[in-house]
Amino acid sequence: MIHKKMPLVVLLVALVLIFAYRYLGQKNSPAGADNEPMELHIPLPMEIKGFDPSQANDLYSHIALAQIYEPLYQYAYLERPYRAEPLLAEEMPVISPDRLTYTIKIRKGVRFQDDPCFKSMNEKGRELTAQDVIFSFKRIADKRVNSNGWWIFRDRITGLDEFREKSGEAKGMTIYGESVDGLTAPDARTLVIRLKKPYPQLLYILTMSYTCIIPREAVEFYGEEFLNHPVGTGPFRLKKAVRGSKIVYVRNPSFRGASYPVKGEPEDEKDGLLKDAGKPIPFLDRLTFHIMKEPSGMWLEFLSGNIDYAGIPKDNYDSAIDADKKLRTTLAEKRIRLSIVPDVDITYIAFNMEDPILGKSLALRQALSLSINRQQLIHNFYNDHAIPAEGPIPPGLLGYDPSLSNPYAHYDLAGAKKKMAEARKELGLKDDDVIELTYDSQNNDITARQMDEFCVDAFTQLGLKVKYNVNTWPQFLERVKNRKCQVWGSAWGADYPDAENFLQLLYGPNSSPGDNSSNYKNPEFDRLYDRMKTMDDSPERTAVIRKMVEIAIHDVPWIFCTHRIRFILTQRWLLNYKYSVFSENNYKYYRIDNTLKKGLKKKF
Repeated sequence: MIHKKMPLVVLLVALVLIFAYRYLGQKNSPAGADNEPMELHIPLPMEIKGFDPSQANDLYSHIALAQIYEPLYQYAYLERPYRAEPLLAEEMPVISPDRLTYTIKIRKGVRFQDDPCFKSMNEKGRELTAQDVIFSFKRIADKRVNSNGWWIFRDRITGLDEFREKSGEAKGMTIYGESVDGLTAPDARTLVIRLKKPYPQLLYILTMSYTCIIPREAVEFYGEEFLNHPVGTGPFRLKKAVRGSKIVYVRNPSFRGASYPVKGEPEDEKDGLLKDAGKPIPFLDRLTFHIMKEPSGMWLEFLSGNIDYAGIPKDNYDSAIDADKKLRTTLAEKRIRLSIVPDVDITYIAFNMEDPILGKSLALRQALSLSINRQQLIHNFYNDHAIPAEGPIPPGLLGYDPSLSNPYAHYDLAGAKKKMAEARKELGLKDDDVIELTYDSQNNDITARQMDEFCVDAFTQLGLKVKYNVNTWPQFLERVKNRKCQVWGSAWGADYPDAENFLQLLYGPNSSPGDNSSNYKNPEFDRLYDRMKTMDDSPERTAVIRKMVEIAIHDVPWIFCTHRIRFILTQRWLLNYKYSVFSENNYKYYRIDNTLKKGLKKKF
């Protein structure tokens, strides 16, 4: 190699360029402080089951996998009312006049993340095709997979139910080579879905985590370990998952790229939510979910500035919020922000209707419902900020009736004891025979235990003997799925803005392992559901929904408890945060201002 002296002018130019790159590059970097990685830290109150979309029936697994996998559609992040928009699809579906055929174009340039499962591609992720969508949907139907999400496609798509029946006896993956009339791909970028009858909720269904697209290579390569090796198309990929501790994601370097939304509500611009409009996403370099089962520990970490987002534990509510529902001075001085948002959800106590005691005695279920003091429950655990539930449909959805009155959804201990006398007759018991029940707990954090104990104490006032069975979150879900629970507390947040999403929880064919975990079956309810599910919103549909609600109220498969209101705190350095009821893939829009974070953490 021949070395030459660098001319002085060239040297000066080089120094200027280096300075400009370092100084200006830092000023314009997304992190905004010395090019530090942009990291988001979020608490997760429970362990997750894994990263398999076919099993995404609980909120926490849904949150975990939604950062890696993507469905065909998503909800527009900032817009209200909620609106579905293309994600892996290139455009909205073309729907035939008879509403039975949906033609969907697949977005160009979408690649699965690099992974060892793509052996023939030198471990480089290949491009997504319509056949991947068909494979993913067939997998939901595969009996051997035992997906919690089969209800979304049952009796909907031409030929898919027949595929499901064949899959039960199939060996290996050869069954996936069989055609399904209602799922075809005329070319690599076109998907055609043919329905047996109109399905007005289909577009909503195609936003759900159940319908996230997975590559066949990953299922075959990882086998039973597929749930621990997610291979998606999304903006993040799994770095590591430490059981009981944390789940860490990093940017997916092969992500196709996307942009921050340019449309929102009028107040979004005032709130600074459109400052990044049109900029490439994701902003984050790293995302960590910290498993924090105890609310007290989560709260201390938030107050220390170590996590960026938090709910308010019930025991800390008064120290955080004043009588006017505003932040107290100690938090306001740290420039923490408060969001108060009504959720579209219901909390309830479920009965296993196949249980020989609870399923047989209507009077017993009515007595248990009358024993719960909902106003006291709301005071003790929701700081008086929740709505008592009269039925299964929450406020904010068509079909919710604010005038509805449930005769078993109020506290009446004397009435409950009268019902217990009826229950003993139904069960053929003597007056001194003790009825024994087992109450299954979802987790072991303090607040959950206290809520469970509140319900158990109410039941024991009726002379019942109640065993309290504590489970981890995965254990609890497995027991419910296998119909081993008798009584348990639960909650359901809306997957999409339709009352059908709540009523399907009580539809007989959706029994466990489907989302009708109470295994409730009423022929008239099911007949009305089959009618309602194909109807567009109308007064006639609302009347059908009302009849279904009345049936559920009479039969008491659940104790209807509350509709919650969320109080959410975010650190000031967390930018672009807006609460969304229906989607959990919004972390790609969040940004951390590291400069602001450094300055504000001095106040902590």
